[in-house]
Amino acid sequence: MNAPLKTLKIDFVSDVVCPWCVVGLGGLETALDKLKAEGITADIAFQPFELNPGMAPEGENIVEHIGRKYGSTPEQSAQNRAMIRQRAGEVGFDMRMSADSRIWNTFDAHRLLHWAGEVDAAKQKALKQALFAVHFTEGRNLTDAGVLTAAAERVGLDRAEAAEILASDRYVQAVQDAQALWRSRGINSVPAVVVEGKYLISGGQPAAVFENALRQIAGEA
Repeated sequence: MNAPLKTLKIDFVSDVVCPWCVVGLGGLETALDKLKAEGITADIAFQPFELNPGMAPEGENIVEHIGRKYGSTPEQSAQNRAMIRQRAGEVGFDMRMSADSRIWNTFDAHRLLHWAGEVDAAKQKALKQALFAVHFTEGRNLTDAGVLTAAAERVGLDRAEAAEILASDRYVQAVQDAQALWRSRGINSVPAVVVEGKYLISGGQPAAVFENALRQIAGEA
């Protein structure tokens, strides 16, 4: 087929410290690769959602954080990390979370992602993937301006402008407004994949789930 039957608009609501968001994005991209042959494509915009908006700048140990937030024991936390590591590996992502990993405040990361989305959709996606790698593979500090600007530069964004954004209040209101909008629409967990502004696919689903859902949505559209 020479021309797409349908280009779907997808809002991928997520946080860069959300491991299931890595799994979900990988499943979504795998599904879209398969659907190309059927003439179904998508424009993806990454939307902000802070899992821990009150997180202190120094972050928190992952085991302590999961225990405090969800009541998980260290053993349960380790089992969960192993399961996520396997699921991430299935979509080609090197997940290296350990008992020593930390959770960080992600507001500044979301500000850079908002900027990247204004510059170029492909660069926004690349920055999202780079920030996933920075956190989950490299174990770097997501509140460190140097770490964030290096990630921006890595995907072809202007590092000096990224530094200027982080040193200012640019996009603070835009990110706050976007988060409030998605929460007002009932999004209270991520990943949340919103298709055509009205169809919701929740969680880190396997590629087959995304493939079937997107095929059905494209048919209805």
